[in-house]
Amino acid sequence: MNNIIYMDNHATTPIAPEVLEAMMPYLTTHFGNASSTHAFGTTAKDAVEKARQQVAELLGCSAEEICFTSGATESDNLAVRGIAYACRDKGNHIITSAAEHHAILDTCHALEAEGFETTYLPVDKHGMVSPDDVEAAITPKTILMSFMYANNEVGTINPISDIAAVAAKHGVLFHSDAVQGIGQLPSNMEKLGVDLASLTAHKIYGPKGIGTLYIRQDSSQPLSLFYGGGQESGVRPGTLNVAGIVGLGAACELSQNYMASGKSRVSTLRDTLHEKLNARLEDIHLNGHPEQRLPGNLNLCFAGVQSHALLMGLKRVSVSTGSACDSESVKASHVLVAMGVPTELAVTAVRFGLGRYNTAEEVDIVADEVLKVVKRLRALAPE
Repeated sequence: MNNIIYMDNHATTPIAPEVLEAMMPYLTTHFGNASSTHAFGTTAKDAVEKARQQVAELLGCSAEEICFTSGATESDNLAVRGIAYACRDKGNHIITSAAEHHAILDTCHALEAEGFETTYLPVDKHGMVSPDDVEAAITPKTILMSFMYANNEVGTINPISDIAAVAAKHGVLFHSDAVQGIGQLPSNMEKLGVDLASLTAHKIYGPKGIGTLYIRQDSSQPLSLFYGGGQESGVRPGTLNVAGIVGLGAACELSQNYMASGKSRVSTLRDTLHEKLNARLEDIHLNGHPEQRLPGNLNLCFAGVQSHALLMGLKRVSVSTGSACDSESVKASHVLVAMGVPTELAVTAVRFGLGRYNTAEEVDIVADEVLKVVKRLRALAPE
């Protein structure tokens, strides 16, 4: 593994050493249940509340607006399904886009079987949602809209603040799957204007299995999907993952520093990789917005080369075809299809996800490896 270059940071990130160090005491000596009233429990509870404040500082909100979950999928389900149930007496209409993560799309599909209606808005050729389309889709029965901050496959950043203004104008709750954006882009919830937002630790150099749902205090609260001990104000009951929560808090604190200094370095590495590939290979196509995109995202189609064949050939490089949740699929990405990318081109897409620990030397090696494999596969392709 030491010889393999990791460029799949949209799928997951390695745990930062500082995060692991913060977690270790709560995996060993400080093992108490945060709901217990003895010394072991209060030590754990104090750690949880410190982490809650760390998350809140990254999100520019109050600690009371942070609800810990098991990760982004649960947060997305809790936001969409929980608000749908809580606001059912006001309407049954939800608005989202065709390019969302399956945690949103599949939840909406499931709600449709229960009598809810969903409008799936199109995206433009870059994968961006239009605020005008959002406003046009609102009906008197609309209770919720959900749009991702930044796309997990092509990196396009949505105009979240503009969409939030539309939502507020019409009194519609707005949730954002902000998993890819938080920690890389401006993350102040008040300025973004969202009512709910999902976050997961393992996308920001924290541990897997822990996440957050931001819930604005003066908005409608989602109905809990579980019954249990009443933790997290009853919205998400269950024994708290103390070590994971501590790791999430530490990762959020680190993200503050990254946004101030590390973002430009990663985007420079990404642009260098793109330039090297563009200069040495013909017929490659950039997916996503050329400018309004995540710092480390580079999603390219290599015409004539099936993406899975390219991945198999890249023995020294870890990249992906798109969402990690769809990594076993050989069909075209639903995101690229929504963007209007032809199927024969969409199945050649590869996502490079550069992160904090990638280097200029690795960019050179990856460019050389991709060049070699693409040329070999194109040479083998039938005329």
